[in-house]
Amino acid sequence: MRRSDDEFAAFMAARQPALLRTAYLLTGSQADAEDVVQTALAKLYLSWHRVRVRESLDSYARSILVNECRSLWRRPFRRREVITEVLPERDGTGREYDGQNETLWRFVQTLPPKQRAVVVLRYYEELTEAEVAATLGISVGTVKSQASRALAALRRRVPSALRSDPDHTTLDELPTPDEKEEGR
Repeated sequence: MRRSDDEFAAFMAARQPALLRTAYLLTGSQADAEDVVQTALAKLYLSWHRVRVRESLDSYARSILVNECRSLWRRPFRRREVITEVLPERDGTGREYDGQNETLWRFVQTLPPKQRAVVVLRYYEELTEAEVAATLGISVGTVKSQASRALAALRRRVPSALRSDPDHTTLDELPTPDEKEEGR
């Protein structure tokens, strides 16, 4: 049992920062990302002894993470607005996202959850369409259509000033799902 715990601790130490970044991109909230990663790692730990193919641990952990994000999106308390007289200060400490392309990220956060998940897994995690489909439990065709719709929506929403700013990734430079698959 000790060896198994040591293996899990090593995996967690190596992969937790990447899982946290992905969770933040999916949830848009550092607190929610931390909660989702903690739950995903707890579930992975409980099934650690059953995972036979250690090479697929990243994929398995990512699937658990995405499923936890889906559960979070479905919770009714997420749909309620909280109105306050004074906006709270935003604390930027402990945030894994480096701030690059912050404006573009604000537009990505406006996408529906499934489209955002596809964009994050496809373009941030750089997974193939098949890997995204397996992670989300959807077909490759759905991945393609969701990515296409998401990029079209982002191209419509992103101001032209951002598109020509050399310090930001431009949406016109992002490959379409078909072009990205051809390059692999």
